[in-house]
Amino acid sequence: MTTVQTWDPERYARNARFVSDLGAPVVELLAPRAGERILDLGCGDGALTEKLVELGCRVVGVDASAEQVAAARARGLDAQVASGEELTFDDEFDAVFSNAALHWMKRADAVIDGVWRALAPGGRFVAECGGDGCVTTIVGALSAALERRGHDARATNPWYFATVADYRARLERRGFVVTSIALIPRPTPLPGDVTGWLETFAESFTGVLPAGDRAAFLAEVQDALRPALCDADGRWTADYVRLRFAAMKPAD
Repeated sequence: MTTVQTWDPERYARNARFVSDLGAPVVELLAPRAGERILDLGCGDGALTEKLVELGCRVVGVDASAEQVAAARARGLDAQVASGEELTFDDEFDAVFSNAALHWMKRADAVIDGVWRALAPGGRFVAECGGDGCVTTIVGALSAALERRGHDARATNPWYFATVADYRARLERRGFVVTSIALIPRPTPLPGDVTGWLETFAESFTGVLPAGDRAAFLAEVQDALRPALCDADGRWTADYVRLRFAAMKPAD
């Protein structure tokens, strides 16, 4: 059984603005050029999409969350609700860009197929997402607390954290030429308590519980994580690992 992750743009901005703030390296890898037409896959509230527009690119943002798309449109961006696993674009983008979104899309081959179709020949696919080992400590604590309550944590885990070998193979099987790909450990300071992170990102875990049980569940997970992720001054750090890559669709 799985539950659907929902997105509250205000909560996201409060607890997870670091996601876009730390997106500079993948934008640098993209090396956007003025006038390029770019698809931002999993654009969220449009914070990075806006930066690409400011660089002179013509950007279309897509996200599965209607609430996040509304927030992106409120910035004046061209954004639409769409599943990254069911893209319908055809041969129209110079680049597909994605930050912190692909690990929410478990049908990775469907995503890669859609990106391939969306790109013009010679186009590039540049992304960063959670990679193998990402939030392992957090997932372990969530899973243990769920299993103590009789739930199968594997069925509730919404994330696909790929290895370099796995994702490279998927890209190359579709025909992409991988120009760079790496796992990058990035312990990430959180803006507040880890509970804010859990409330923002872990609804698939908490959603299987009765509403009245969720506060105690989160408190239990917080206590389990404190020794590993909270320092003596009360500052929390999430155990992030990022998968960052660039791949080209060969020109005709």
